[in-house]
Amino acid sequence: MAKQYDVIVIGAGPGGMASALYASRANLSVLLLDRGIYGGQMNNTAAIENYPGFSSVLGPDLAKDMYDGATQFGAEYAYGNVQGIEDQGAVKIVTTDTETYEAKAVVLATGSEYRKLGVPGEEEYGGRGVSYCAVCDGAFFKNREVIVVGGGDSAIEEGLYLTQLASKVTVIHRRDQLRAQKIIQDRAFANDKMNFVWNSNVTEVLGDDQKVTGVKVVNNQTNEETVIDASGVFIYVGILPKTEEIASLGVTNEDGWIETNGQMETKVPGVFAIGDVRAKDLRQITTAVGDGGVAGQQVFKYIESLNDTGVKA
Repeated sequence: MAKQYDVIVIGAGPGGMASALYASRANLSVLLLDRGIYGGQMNNTAAIENYPGFSSVLGPDLAKDMYDGATQFGAEYAYGNVQGIEDQGAVKIVTTDTETYEAKAVVLATGSEYRKLGVPGEEEYGGRGVSYCAVCDGAFFKNREVIVVGGGDSAIEEGLYLTQLASKVTVIHRRDQLRAQKIIQDRAFANDKMNFVWNSNVTEVLGDDQKVTGVKVVNNQTNEETVIDASGVFIYVGILPKTEEIASLGVTNEDGWIETNGQMETKVPGVFAIGDVRAKDLRQITTAVGDGGVAGQQVFKYIESLNDTGVKA
């Protein structure tokens, strides 16, 4: 028999944990479900400087504090890779690789994942010099030269982090200026270890069959091709929604993001979406937490409405 809950929160990032906190505090039975460790992308962030209450905090430390808060009112946490969600009206069936669960409501907090370059060598040298997480892998490149691909906040922040370890950090960006916030740009330009290659695209990750040795780069203005030597390549070129397993619900737009209203409701009653997986402009820890609080409250109201109308779950 399937395990039953009032609400299942899929994804234990900051939004999911906030939602679990609000829902469990309202005396709902809550399952917080994730295929990995709680915290989401916070676990890949060295220093968080824009979360209220902290001048600076390590991502994993903030994740642990949030988890403790999320489970203090009885929310359960379980590992599971969601295979699908079936909408049966007042009941939602959530199937993972190991269990089947039932709930009156579901909160989708599946987040996003790093976009890949899709060039030769990227997959081959994954874990052997190609990385999407400077905090996770930066220590392997102490006193060595590394490359960062991208020009947004994540690319430059992680590049700055790498300057504490690497001997040189070369940022390769396809445009002639960065997209990162000005305060982050100023820090980068003032750092002697950071170098910039503009108007250029990485076309291949090079290696010696064992490890990365550099990248092949083409200038998109002159078509000039060059090779830049490096021991590591850190890629930050955007994000994609993690919605493949829930596509059958019909709540995603043409780009795969989930559309909601201000109450975090999708077009399927009883299915809510929060955090980075939503179709929105700003994806931050603070906005995910706000989404989670709203969803937790709205889930309570939704379940109350089922009870008021006598709908059996």
